[in-house]
Amino acid sequence: MILTIRISGQVEIPKEVTETLFRIKLRRKYSAVLLAPTKENLKLLKKIRSYVAYGTIDKETLVQLIKERGQPIKAGDKISAEKIVEGLAKKSLNDLGLKSFFRLHPPRGGIDSKKHFGTSSKAVLGDNKEKINDLVRRML
Repeated sequence: MILTIRISGQVEIPKEVTETLFRIKLRRKYSAVLLAPTKENLKLLKKIRSYVAYGTIDKETLVQLIKERGQPIKAGDKISAEKIVEGLAKKSLNDLGLKSFFRLHPPRGGIDSKKHFGTSSKAVLGDNKEKINDLVRRML
């Protein structure tokens, strides 16, 4: 699974990019969604890479993310992170009883939100590959 986190706010973003972010439920700064690594989603990520951080999330980080930031659709429902992670291969988060997005905390230790990953030690925009797990842990 590919985790995508919106880094840029809403000011001075082209209308086409805003529409794309809205459709994949990245409507606020520091919100995150899980995307399947399909051809269409990879093209979409290429289009919005200057406004988001994305990468491949590992199972341990995904379990921790669901435990700490997963919100059930029905208020008061209990969630089992391990069962949800196992069911993600066949079903979506909505089908498993969770909201399809996660609200995250701004990263502890700070980020350089205007530079692409690899240009400096705190840059996060674009494809973070496996380093997205470190960023998510700082945002929980």
